[in-house]
Amino acid sequence: MKTAICRFILRIFGWKIEGWDPNLLDKYVTIVIPHTSNWDFPLGLLVRQAMNAPHLKFIGKNSLFRPPFGALFRWLGGYPVDRTQRTNFVDSIVDLYNKNDRFVVVLSPEGTRKKVDHLRTGFYYIAQGAGVPIVMVKFDWQHKRVTWNEPYYPVGNWETDLLVIENYYRGVQGKIPENSYMYKR
Repeated sequence: MKTAICRFILRIFGWKIEGWDPNLLDKYVTIVIPHTSNWDFPLGLLVRQAMNAPHLKFIGKNSLFRPPFGALFRWLGGYPVDRTQRTNFVDSIVDLYNKNDRFVVVLSPEGTRKKVDHLRTGFYYIAQGAGVPIVMVKFDWQHKRVTWNEPYYPVGNWETDLLVIENYYRGVQGKIPENSYMYKR
């Protein structure tokens, strides 16, 4: 029932979901680009429910997980991360993959809604450490499409793998176009 309602809401606002089915694989890292607005979060929740993929979990800054909304973000599938200090973030996420038969984390490698010149690499090292592929997802606000790419198995060379990732996202426009990582590149 919830799945049909979310599909209906997306359809009302003109959004389409296309590409690979996130239920076909038990473990992978999902990266969503571009992340330019707070509206990306509710869009992501609607897409997750519309695709009936509750196993998709997200990472958020730890301040989101404090009262009064902390319990809500955990209930929605979130895991807090402390971005103010160096921690064993990658290792802790890899441990979650090792402890669970089915686990997918969704990350925004831009790390912020502001314009960035490079991606953070945590998603890459999580995928390598857990031995899982990367699934790239576009939030294309210009065409109102959420597109899931087939799983990508990194070759183990950051520069080579980054070219593949950047080519996939090239020209995609976020809600705030000027903040989109690969827009107009």
